[in-house]
Amino acid sequence: MGNSESNRGLEWHAGDMPYSTRFGDHFYARSDGRAECAHVFIAGNGLPDRWRGRDAFTIAELGFGTGLNFLETWRQWREHRHPSARLRFVSFEALPMRAAEMRRALGPWPQLESLANALIQAWPDNAPNLFAQDFDDGVRLEVHIGEALDRVCNWREQADAWYLDGFAPSRNPDMWSPALMQAVFDHTVPGGGFATYSAAGWVRRNLAAAGFEVLKQPGFAGKRDMSVGVRRD
Repeated sequence: MGNSESNRGLEWHAGDMPYSTRFGDHFYARSDGRAECAHVFIAGNGLPDRWRGRDAFTIAELGFGTGLNFLETWRQWREHRHPSARLRFVSFEALPMRAAEMRRALGPWPQLESLANALIQAWPDNAPNLFAQDFDDGVRLEVHIGEALDRVCNWREQADAWYLDGFAPSRNPDMWSPALMQAVFDHTVPGGGFATYSAAGWVRRNLAAAGFEVLKQPGFAGKRDMSVGVRRD
């Protein structure tokens, strides 16, 4: 299993694959986490098409983890954005990784190396309640540290798109609770939406009850389904 970071429930499988012993789940798809991000979260939210021609766009995320979703989004934003446009990426994370752990977890993707270096150099090992950093390409990252429901409910903004990327619902049900899904809906602009790898019926019902129009799409790497949704006011 590799060495264990027992105080934070982190193990390393198959070399550099981070695994949470607390939740009994990997941080991303074992086949290719970067490709999973592109398929589930970016394409699932209709990006990059939805940010083309926009002066500003806000993405919010449940579960910052290794920072992989942020970095792959930043990479695609760099390629497709309007020159003066700004991206705000807001993430909610209860158990932030250390910089060295993030570096190890991101090692398999040389395409992200320069962006990962910028993130890791700015990342504090003892993260405050809010980490905020401006990067190149009009990108601003905000990571709210703490329990997701409390932090989302106290966030004063709304997102154009949500990445729902907590550990599996069966492993970490609090990240998919009716109350949290309602908070996600309330913090979504009209016409905005979400994408998630999960197609669990309980998750889909919670999202629908919150007010989203919920749809299934083909999942990643042989997974039959994933879920997407839109707020139609």
